[in-house]
Amino acid sequence: MAIFSVVFKLYCLTVMTLVAATYTIALRYTRTITTQDMYFSTTAVCITEVIKLVLSIGMLAKETGSPSRLKSAIVEQIFFSPKELLKLSVPSIVYAIQNNMAFLALSNLDAAVYQVTYQLKIPCTALCTVFMLNRSLSRLQWFSVFMLCGGVTLVQWKPAEATKVQVEQNPFIGFIAVAIAVLCSGFAGVYFEKVLKSSDTSLWVRNIQMYLSGIVITLIGVYMTDGDKVLEKGFFFGYTPWVCFVVFLASVGGLYTSIVVKYTDNIMKGFSAAAAIILSTVASVILFGLQITVTFASGALLVCVSIYLYGLPKQDTSKLTRPDADREQKSKLISV
Repeated sequence: MAIFSVVFKLYCLTVMTLVAATYTIALRYTRTITTQDMYFSTTAVCITEVIKLVLSIGMLAKETGSPSRLKSAIVEQIFFSPKELLKLSVPSIVYAIQNNMAFLALSNLDAAVYQVTYQLKIPCTALCTVFMLNRSLSRLQWFSVFMLCGGVTLVQWKPAEATKVQVEQNPFIGFIAVAIAVLCSGFAGVYFEKVLKSSDTSLWVRNIQMYLSGIVITLIGVYMTDGDKVLEKGFFFGYTPWVCFVVFLASVGGLYTSIVVKYTDNIMKGFSAAAAIILSTVASVILFGLQITVTFASGALLVCVSIYLYGLPKQDTSKLTRPDADREQKSKLISV
């Protein structure tokens, strides 16, 4: 059993790493091809929400065990629960913004630079948990947060350039897009966790509620951003196998990783994030001609170390006693 547990955890670690790295590289590739047939990123975000909804309904069907139970769960907890739908529309809006910002960021930043900078989601999530869930951070975690911010500052100080990318890019716009995505990720993740823990409602019911709102919101985004172009060229204009692969990773990969995450701890998540940074960097050098600079390498190293430090378990001080207290206790026992 112990060997099986280790193998399974290694499998989970590999899946999380490959999903994170491959999604970033593939999305970057589809946004930097010099072609006039560029797909609309807003439609990709919308399709992702639809696929997630279908998959969540499938998982709920497996959880309920019968079509009648599935029907009653959907009717009672979704269609007859408008307040819950409204509650879950908040993270839907925020996640829609985050996903669109990821496309904008990877249109202007190299995949490796994006991967490192996106780790700012850790301190953002930490601050949200402190204020929204009343949790506390250890001194080591606060130290790692500042270290991570310092590492990202080094990476962004003079962003590494990719020589094989011919499209026009604006690193400042890319950084602003990542910053918005990070803020959205931190807030939406903690908000969704708070909603989950506030009741015994199934995770898949909550996902369905969120994705239903997400589809409506992303469709509004398609209409407002690319409405005329979509009507003229079609919803799936510019879609290639690579674009479909990106949508697949964003939907199936995201849901799969959320299931796998519960079998892993913070240290493994940290190793996964660090490994994804390394894989993204290697792939960027090969595919996009990324030129590694001293500031990028130093910043990426700081970020990897800070992620590891942040994931270390907190020391349980409740079981620790001071030597003076021990001697005082012993003297009391002797006197008795």
